[in-house]
Amino acid sequence: MASGTRPRGRAGAAGPAAPGVPASRRRGAPLHPGAWWLWALALGTAATRTTNPLLLALLVTVSAYVVATRRPNAPWARSYGAFVKLALAVLVVRLLFAVVLGSPVPGTRVIVHLPEVPLPDWAQGIRLGGRVTAEALAFALYDALRLATLLVCVGAANALANPSRLLKSLPGALYETGVAVVVALTFAPNLIADVQRLRAARRLRGRPDRGVRGLLQVGLPVLEGALERSVALAAAMDARGYGRSAEVPPAVRRTTAALTLGGLLGVCAGTYGLLTAEGGAYGLPVLLAGLAAALGGLWLGGRRSLRTRYRPDRWDPRAWLVAGSGAAVAALLALAAARDPAALHPGVVPLVAPTLPLWPAAAVLIGLVPAFVTPAPEDVPRKEPS
Repeated sequence: MASGTRPRGRAGAAGPAAPGVPASRRRGAPLHPGAWWLWALALGTAATRTTNPLLLALLVTVSAYVVATRRPNAPWARSYGAFVKLALAVLVVRLLFAVVLGSPVPGTRVIVHLPEVPLPDWAQGIRLGGRVTAEALAFALYDALRLATLLVCVGAANALANPSRLLKSLPGALYETGVAVVVALTFAPNLIADVQRLRAARRLRGRPDRGVRGLLQVGLPVLEGALERSVALAAAMDARGYGRSAEVPPAVRRTTAALTLGGLLGVCAGTYGLLTAEGGAYGLPVLLAGLAAALGGLWLGGRRSLRTRYRPDRWDPRAWLVAGSGAAVAALLALAAARDPAALHPGVVPLVAPTLPLWPAAAVLIGLVPAFVTPAPEDVPRKEPS
């Protein structure tokens, strides 16, 4: 080969990329994980502003579509199904409680009359069995759908946001806590993968993998592998200086603790005020003051961290679009709940069929923006035959 020439690949193949440019920059950088969480939490906030089952079903459909089109092929991304099953379990348990324990909602349309168990005088207000009305079941269903939608939205965030990349974006004051949370979140998928691998190996060897005996013989190797991973992780964290902190004056430490604790209390009080009808006047100011104090405490607490970030994720315009789309859904549904509460909270006494309000439904569809502005998940490259 002559000097100065570059080896060429197959006909039509692109030449090698410029050195020093990360692969994530060449193929389109993945979205900032914080944007996914803000989008999902905003959809969950929108779900708390309505009990209309049609709007709640539309919120679930929007989040499910985004997850189906943008979920990467990774172990931590498979948690969405678990959250959906948890949401279905919430529905079943809530309806079961309404049937067995009754409901405070009065009703006239009796579906079934169960045998009622007599209770002592000190248990007044509680009943077991008795009449089961359509109004009580509708009230329980609407209430459970709201919580189930919130769980599905949180599951969407878990399936879309890479936990290790989210850890890189945390403030320095929350780094150690974030590491513990990420380790806990990634432990379950690895455990499930170990169980599936060992059960498949036992089936190939003709050994039983079900029942108590199979569970014990599979559980011991899984536990051994988990302990080995824990020891290896502890050694790696110790080698990287995990837990080391810089010296700061005592006054700064006390100010940091006061700002963080006071800010978190303010966030809790402000959130409670926003979610209740009586606290609408003070909820937003207290929430904003709590956020400002908490951010100030986190900024001061970050001075104790000695770590640096390698290629930090950038908050680009796509992240603003994704987070803004979720915030728009939450804001518009909150406005609709204030202007037309009857449409977003269908009545159960008397029982009426819920209708789909047009402009709140159109507002929910804004949550589909991430499916069109974010990059598609990359496929795992396959090796070419030599």
